[in-house]
Amino acid sequence: MTATPAAPAPASVSGAAAEEILDNIARSFVNPLRSPVLWTPGDRGLGYENVTFPSADGVPLEGWFIPADSDRLVILNHPMGFSRAGQPTTLEPWRSIWGPSGNTVDVNFIPDYEILHTAGYNVLTYDLRNFGLSASANGGAVTSGLFEARDVIGSLRYARSRPDTERMQMSLFSRCLGANSTFAAMRSDPRAFDGLRCLVACQPVSDTVIMGRLLEIVGVGKDRLSDLDRRVTLGTSLSFADRPDATWARYVTLPTYLYAVHDDSLTEPHDIETMFAGLDTEDKVLHWVRGTSRRWDGYLEFQRHPEPILAWLEDHLTV
Repeated sequence: MTATPAAPAPASVSGAAAEEILDNIARSFVNPLRSPVLWTPGDRGLGYENVTFPSADGVPLEGWFIPADSDRLVILNHPMGFSRAGQPTTLEPWRSIWGPSGNTVDVNFIPDYEILHTAGYNVLTYDLRNFGLSASANGGAVTSGLFEARDVIGSLRYARSRPDTERMQMSLFSRCLGANSTFAAMRSDPRAFDGLRCLVACQPVSDTVIMGRLLEIVGVGKDRLSDLDRRVTLGTSLSFADRPDATWARYVTLPTYLYAVHDDSLTEPHDIETMFAGLDTEDKVLHWVRGTSRRWDGYLEFQRHPEPILAWLEDHLTV
């Protein structure tokens, strides 16, 4: 992979301009911009079924089921601001939102599903609440995995309710917000994960880490994190301290493959390292994506270098 330079340090922003930036970032936690479902499995010639199922609290979720001739199922979700299809970051307004952090490439998750299907896995993927085509919930608040955990549990219940998937060997492949949601789901309902074989967790993150870095990148400064926290709390009724963070990895008891961009401009390595240390399992792997500072390269890592994760799934889903 060609190394990408870190985002340049911006000029310091203060006064009314800084207040406007803080307001805009806080608004992204309430009724967030939805990334459209621009791509489908049909683009890669994959047969698929449009599915809908309820979250654990009844919120309607939309997704795809991609069948394969096997008894193995991988259930996938997505990062904050994305959908099950990914995010068209080369288009506006996403390019302007994420460009300052160096993330200016499209993330299309359809190749991920094709790779899994070709390897013999059934695939279930879905939009989390308030994203993609799934319903709005909780006043449109994004809760960093706290309420989205109910979507993870809903996906498991749905897989166990289908006659064609109920007896399959299952794994979760959870990305960013989706991984945080999985940690929170294991905290709230650990029995829901009985019988699952393993977890692949892509770039979970603590709000205080990613928001602190974002404030640095946009020139407001990490010292305004408490002001952002107050705005987010007023908009969602939840402070950063109320939300899943690195310490919630201690609720994970499944074998876990954790991976992330080491020099991610939006995070810090210690956040992932804390999660890895906290995972309550001896069967765990930490893989760093190196040679880049773009977080989006972490989301694209599986389709670029699928072999390690495919080997992990093979080891844990083959009985």
